[in-house]
Amino acid sequence: MTTDGFSWDGIDDVLLDMDGTLLDRHFDNFFFEEELPRRYAAIHDLSFEASRDRLMGMYRSVEGELAWTDLHYWTERVGIDVVALHKELDHMIGYLPGAEEFLSALRRLGKRVTIITNAHEAGVAVKTAKTGLDRQVDRIIDAHTVGYLKMRAEYWPACRQLVGFDPGRALYIDDDEDCLSAAREFGIGSIVHSAKSSSQLPPAPSNTFVSVERLSRLIHSPS
Repeated sequence: MTTDGFSWDGIDDVLLDMDGTLLDRHFDNFFFEEELPRRYAAIHDLSFEASRDRLMGMYRSVEGELAWTDLHYWTERVGIDVVALHKELDHMIGYLPGAEEFLSALRRLGKRVTIITNAHEAGVAVKTAKTGLDRQVDRIIDAHTVGYLKMRAEYWPACRQLVGFDPGRALYIDDDEDCLSAAREFGIGSIVHSAKSSSQLPPAPSNTFVSVERLSRLIHSPS
């Protein structure tokens, strides 16, 4: 069965991003752009706008580094228990439309499914406890285990060593085009862009990669 430029017969490993691909990125956007700035503003007697500007500057200062997604790092830097706040807001964590259907279809097709995420293990734990995502895949590997974020060229050889996949027989899906570009440079054979990362934002199709708004589109009639 061929779909969107690749054949399922040529795929052994499916490598999936978590936030913005399987899970609704609205939670993360709301958390870091709305709720954390509100909490930080209350502590430091700032306006919401000033608080958000300050935090956005902090985020940018470590973008691309492991600290960028390290919840313990942010707890220390902003003086707020970021992990506890994740748990407080876990009612907002959920799947994107079509994601669970896609995971079920991958099991029927007999593919090995690995989630590779830039998220910190503490955040992964909160999200899997809420969604049961860990029970629908073979393995979840966070970037802190690999030692690099996925947009870094160094990530991919280390990830391959951990997972043991054949790049030419792997499908990788992510909403982050920088991560997809790094994977393509490494030699991942099949790449798909997740164009609808948040339920609250319009689709943002890629001009470079095949894009889908729902992962279930990739499974037509498994055979």
